[in-house]
Order: sequence, then C-alpha cells, then structure tokens
Amino acid sequence: MSYRIPTPPPSLEELAKRQQNVVTASQLRARSVPARLITEHCRRGGPWQRLLPRVYLLQSDGPTPEQRMWAALLYAAQNGREEGRREGAVITGAAALALYGFAAVPRLPAVTGVDVLVPRQRRLKDAGDVRIRRTERELVARSVHGLACAPVARAVADALCEWTAAGAGAPVPVREVLREAVSRPDSRCTVRELATELTESGLTAEPRVRAALDELLAAERDFVLERVGELVDEGLLPVPLVGPELRMRGGTFIAVPDLYWPERGVAVEVDSDLRCVSEGEAAWVRGGQHRMEYLGIRVVYVCGARLAADRDAVGAELREAFRAGGTDVVELMVVPEPVPEPGQE
Repeated sequence: MSYRIPTPPPSLEELAKRQQNVVTASQLRARSVPARLITEHCRRGGPWQRLLPRVYLLQSDGPTPEQRMWAALLYAAQNGREEGRREGAVITGAAALALYGFAAVPRLPAVTGVDVLVPRQRRLKDAGDVRIRRTERELVARSVHGLACAPVARAVADALCEWTAAGAGAPVPVREVLREAVSRPDSRCTVRELATELTESGLTAEPRVRAALDELLAAERDFVLERVGELVDEGLLPVPLVGPELRMRGGTFIAVPDLYWPERGVAVEVDSDLRCVSEGEAAWVRGGQHRMEYLGIRVVYVCGARLAADRDAVGAELREAFRAGGTDVVELMVVPEPVPEPGQE
C-alpha cells in the first residue's frame, strides 16, 4: 500500500505573490498568524489594511484595480461560518469583461463595482463595492490573469442586466459588446451560447438587445449558407431557390426552407435553431420542417459546427439527397423570396 505525503500549503510570501498581496483571515491563520497581529498590522499607519470583511491587503499603499478584483473574489469565495472552508465564486458582469479586455467596456480602473456569482444557497451580503449575484446553475470558471471569471456569454448577459437595470444614463454599447463577444479569438463564445444566455436572462425582451442579437444570428446563418453554396457549386448541383415560401395549391402555408430544389423536392435547413430566440419561434420553424417531411420533401439539416469539422461529409450528403430526391411530393406553390427594390435593405 502506498501513502500519499500531503503537500504543505504555500508560505505566506508565496501566497501573497500569487494573490497580488491580497489574503483572507483564514489563510493568515492557517499560516499561524494570530488575530492579534492582524489587528495590530491593520491599525492606522500600519503595514497592512482591511479591504473587505476578513480580507486584507498586505501593503500600506492603496489597492490597484487588480487587487480590488482579488479582494472581491476572495471575499465571495470564503465561508465565514466555517473558517478554512472555501466555496465557488466567479467574477462576472462588466468587471469580468474588463478583465477579458473588451474594448467596448470601460478599462479596469474605471470599473466601480464588482459583480461576483456564487451558488444560490450561500449566505453572503454585499460589501464595499462587491455585489453578490446568486445562481442555481453550476459555476463555470475561466482563468483570466489568475482570477476566476464567468464565461464570456454569462459575463455579457450579467453586464447587460446591470446596465439595463440602471435605466437612464450613459448609452449602453449593446451591439458593440455582443459583436466583440463572438469575434474575439480568445473568448471561446459562440453565437448560440450567447443567444442561450441572453434568453435565460430574459434580456431578449429588451428591444436593443433583441435587435443586436437578431443581427448576429442572421450574420452567422448567412456565413454558413455561403459555405453551403460553395458545396453546391463544387458538387455541380443546380442553383437552388433561396428562402422560398412553400404553400399548398390551395394556399395553405407549409414552410420557408433556407434552400429548395423544386424539381427534386429537396430542402436544406441551415442552423435552424439560430433563427429562434423564443420558444414560439422555435415551434414555428419545427412545424414547417415537420410539414415538409410529412408531404414527402427530403429535408437536409446542416449544422455550422459539423460543416466546419467535416465539410466533405456534408457535401456528400447534399449530393446524395439531390440524387435521391423527395418521395411522392405533392404539387406545391413556390413563392420565391422577394427581391428588394433598389436602395432598400
């Protein structure tokens, strides 16, 4: 039987270096620093100072913006009832976006409040410039400059909630923040993840947020449709109709597929979930897909992620669907997508 020798905790000097001179009372006690010495060091003119309840700065100079972030995170992560026990916490909202380096939000020194996400059951109050935000979901952390931050999509949603709740004031850079969230190479945030977070936060009821999100969704689908168009050309397939409206001969509406070959009864649906912000919209899209399949139209579902991962397989699927065609397709009315007049969007 092998025994694992416990690793000793880092020294106070090592810990202070790792946490930019910010430590908690429990961390100090774990390193045999008595409470009396902590109190003496934090008196006026002393070498230390108290930043938040049970959180100390081991220097006499004022805290830097990064040290303020460390203090907020350590305050929220500790459990005051059981010293030494630590629980999850992540920085979110505008403070997290500033740490990520978003150009559309104020730089870190200008961030006056720090929102920190903690599990719903935590008994913790706001303190100083730290605002406690509770969540029922499991916390997911991204390390940014050594600090635990919420993923970009969650941080964006929390920042927008904060800004919209503030009401009148400085203009909120909604479009800029959403575009930057999905375009930053280091953010690892997809349009789908962003749409999910904004929907769960109830922000899609805000007209500015909904309009900006719709733009992103449309741009993402247009990009994937362009890639599908390239596969159609490479496969020497006929040019399909784009966004036609399908109806029964009697006028009953069926669906609006992204692409359609009327001569073969084959439709293509590209990332259809990116059309849908609300459940009502999703039900409308799914209803159209089910009606097409019921009427014998062969529907090919193309996912942007799969297209990026296995382009050749998607191309082969399109060619095979066109070759096989639909089955017993009823005669339909096809209303092409209207062409905008010159000068119109």
